[in-house]
Formats: sequence, C-alpha cells, structure tokens
Amino acid sequence: MCGRYFIDDSLEGFEPLIEALNRGKPGGTPAVQIKTGEIRPTDVAPAIANSRARRQRPFLMRWGFGGRDSHVVINARSETALVRPMFRDAMLERRCLVPASYYFEWQAQGKRRIKHAMKADGPVMYMAGLYRLEAGEPLAAFTILTQKADERIAHVHDRMPVLLPAQWAEEWLSQTADAKALLDRARGAVGIHACPM
Repeated sequence: MCGRYFIDDSLEGFEPLIEALNRGKPGGTPAVQIKTGEIRPTDVAPAIANSRARRQRPFLMRWGFGGRDSHVVINARSETALVRPMFRDAMLERRCLVPASYYFEWQAQGKRRIKHAMKADGPVMYMAGLYRLEAGEPLAAFTILTQKADERIAHVHDRMPVLLPAQWAEEWLSQTADAKALLDRARGAVGIHACPM
C-alpha cells in the first residue's frame, strides 16, 4: 500500500521535472501550486505521462480516483487492475509514473505505530501509476499500482508500490507495451529498504 509519499525538491532528480512544469507560465508560476514535501491523498503532484504527441512529459495530477472526498481510490492492485472496471481502460491506455524521494509506511508495535520511510537507491524512485480524466475536474487523477511487498520490507507492510527502473519509462508509458509482462518483471527490479523516521 502507499498512503503517503515525499518529494524532496532540493534533490537533483526533481529539478528538471519542476522546471518543465513551470516552463511557459508567466513568471514561472504554475496555474496550480506544485506540491512538494509530504504528499497526501487528493494533493496535486507531478506525474509523468505521454503527451498527445506521444512524448514523455510531466503533468500536474490529483492523487486519487473518485473526487476530493474521503472515498478516493489512491491504490490499485497490479494483479487485478486489468480486470477491474475502474482501472482496466487506464491500464491499457493511460499509464503514468509517479516520482518520489520515498514513500511512508506504518508498522504496528503494540499500541504504537512506527513510521518508516521506504527508499529505493538513487534520489528519485518511480512508482507505476494509472490516470484518468474525471467529470468537472480540471486535472487528471492518478492512482498508484501496488504489489506484494519485497521480503526486505514485508515485516512493515504486506503491500508496496510497483517501482520501475527509470530506463523502463518509455516502455511503461507506451500503449503498445504489454503492461502485465512489465509488472511481472518489475518485482525486485528496484532495491528498497526501510528507514525508521
């Protein structure tokens, strides 16, 4: 599962992404504020998808299918996304990458819940996502695909986001790619470890 993640905009990997989102806007100020720091459901954050010209570029999207209330769907199980009506079309035609510095997970220890930062190697990790346009919303909405947790972090939580190596971006975003085969290959392709906060 992934219920919160973090973007450290001071890291080298995020600078080009934020610059691209600001490019062409008066004074470099985006129409919607780019959220960095801790990202929560319904926040607006960067995601990478194909443009209409089929070129990779960052977009601002809102996290969660289904509106702005407490019933937003922030995660989709990668194992069933191709057969669930809510995710099937997006899985086939509207895939995205959600960049993050790390994501958070909570581990129960008696009555306490310990917050862990789950970090991959390198300054930026890419979570596999899906997006869709929703009626009356100016921005697309995205959800993050999850899979069974890597054995190194399964003691904290049994699910984790699907993490893709940066070099797989073009293939993941392509409508002609076999998404299921890519997801099967993704397991363990990116090293990850837990850091208590």
